[in-house]
Amino acid sequence: MKVNVLFFGATADAAGTRELRYERCDAKVVAELIEKLKTDHPALARNKLLAAVNEDHVPYDTALNDGDTVAIFTPVSGG
Repeated sequence: MKVNVLFFGATADAAGTRELRYERCDAKVVAELIEKLKTDHPALARNKLLAAVNEDHVPYDTALNDGDTVAIFTPVSGG
């Protein structure tokens, strides 16, 4: 399954990028994707992370589908 990930605010700094694409993502729900992101980019583990899938804020148990775009951000972003 392909998943696009966008990072906003402090998460972009922690991940070292604003965007990445997983061509083969095994995560079935948002929580699994976030754990993968924390493994791939350990600095992300320092922040509480929120997610939006296809521009809708979602809980961690939301299912992921092929081609989804997942935005990752902290509770307070901006500036």
